[in-house]
Amino acid sequence: MEKAENNHFSRRFILGAFAASALAAAPTFSKAAGFLRGAGDIRSLNMISRRTGERFKGIYCIDNEYIPEVLEEISFFMRDWRRNEIKTIDRRTIDIIAASHKLLDTNEPYTLLSGYRSAKTNAMLRRRSRSVARHSLHMTGQAADIRLSSRSVKQVFKAAAKCSGGGVGRYYRSNFVHMDCGPVRTWRG
Repeated sequence: MEKAENNHFSRRFILGAFAASALAAAPTFSKAAGFLRGAGDIRSLNMISRRTGERFKGIYCIDNEYIPEVLEEISFFMRDWRRNEIKTIDRRTIDIIAASHKLLDTNEPYTLLSGYRSAKTNAMLRRRSRSVARHSLHMTGQAADIRLSSRSVKQVFKAAAKCSGGGVGRYYRSNFVHMDCGPVRTWRG
């Protein structure tokens, strides 16, 4: 997320300049589960929160070196907005989100519907819907519910499933895809 701190902005600016010059050399996904490890590995995330209106767009990993300050921003962005609680988002989940987005070949940001959820928020949602898991990976910062207006649920689902990085659920009626870094599995909600 954009911040006014000059030293933070400068670091992001420098990383962005580096990425722009190196992006042409970045390999494409042959198997998305590899998450672009190796030379030219630049991982970025582009999302907007449906609930808060906040936006995150930035590089969070270069050559398998995660940028701690950016990961903190992502965790804040994906917080439980109902309770304003933050949990560190698992890097594997972030990688799955980024890899699936790259496979979809779009500049449109993912719309985040749900990232981290506190136990209280999860219990409240569970009372409203039987599709909310009692031991949801959202509560451990390992899941996200995502949508893209320019791509169908089926397209986003296929891209996430191709990553073979965790669980992927498709929810056609609610128009979103669940992605997590738990056991590899797929389902239809």
